[in-house]
Amino acid sequence: MPPREGAGSSEPRAGSGCLALGPQGIGARRRATAGWRRAPPLARVWPPTPALPFMVRTLIPITLFAIMFALGIGLTGEAVSLIRRRPALLIRVVLGSCLLVPLAALLLLHLPISQALSPPVRFAIALMALCPSAPLALRKSARQGGDGELAALLQVLAALVAIVTVPLMGDVFRVSYDVVGWDIDHREVAAQVAKAQVLPLLLGLGLGRWRPDLAARLRGPLERIANALLLALVVLVLVVTAPHLLPFLAGNLLALPFMALMVLLSLAIGWLMDHRDTRERISTSLVTAMRNPGLALLLATTYAGELRGLKLGILLYVLITLLVSAPFLRWSRRLAGAA
Repeated sequence: MPPREGAGSSEPRAGSGCLALGPQGIGARRRATAGWRRAPPLARVWPPTPALPFMVRTLIPITLFAIMFALGIGLTGEAVSLIRRRPALLIRVVLGSCLLVPLAALLLLHLPISQALSPPVRFAIALMALCPSAPLALRKSARQGGDGELAALLQVLAALVAIVTVPLMGDVFRVSYDVVGWDIDHREVAAQVAKAQVLPLLLGLGLGRWRPDLAARLRGPLERIANALLLALVVLVLVVTAPHLLPFLAGNLLALPFMALMVLLSLAIGWLMDHRDTRERISTSLVTAMRNPGLALLLATTYAGELRGLKLGILLYVLITLLVSAPFLRWSRRLAGAA
């Protein structure tokens, strides 16, 4: 929403390409009696970091397309049959991943101590919480003793539901916090999610139903290509941002426990969504906790390109997720073995 007339002309205007934050960042609430206040330009909020090169910006949507197409083409009839056999479980987990995780982030960022977090960290936590259907969850679930078919179906359903929940919860975050300049039409966000995730997913599903023999032959190579693209994307982003990563960490040490707590809450939400089988719980926990950095980077690049440090925050969240989930997976495998 645009600011009222009378705001200082020296400050950036909403919609001008420079995302501005309230005096305390994303957590500062507007005071109705005081009117809307302008934040300083982002250059004064966080030191500059390099813009993503053209190759990386191009690789983000290509990687997302490949991942979702491979996921759609690899979905088997056994996984689809879970819709008839376990509809309540699927609904619980998808709602947990698409709604409860963002709401948990919303509550976490309302804590008074969160005021000490920098704007890039707040936006990184919010964006990662908003973006479900992590591309690594399927492979990680299969390797860690989880139910791969269940994880695949949950990823597909979460990607479809995300077309509604990402813009919806994005509006909830925007209204709940003092975000100035984040004037995004929810239809634009829905279109971005549909183009990046739903379209390639439906194309993969269609090919799998139309030519199952061809889909079976392509499944392995496509999964390897998608994973290689994701690895290349993460490495390229890391290379571009590496000189700034240590200074970012030094200036955002509080981000580590906040992100770790957010990952633990997400794992707990997924674990509590299923009460039948430990193997299934491993899958539901991973699907819920492992967010989609590709989609988060796409939204960050499209709508918050001027928020310096945001991509570093997203990368840091991915690393924290991997570190925090490792001991959880060891514990859950021991629990599954003892059952």
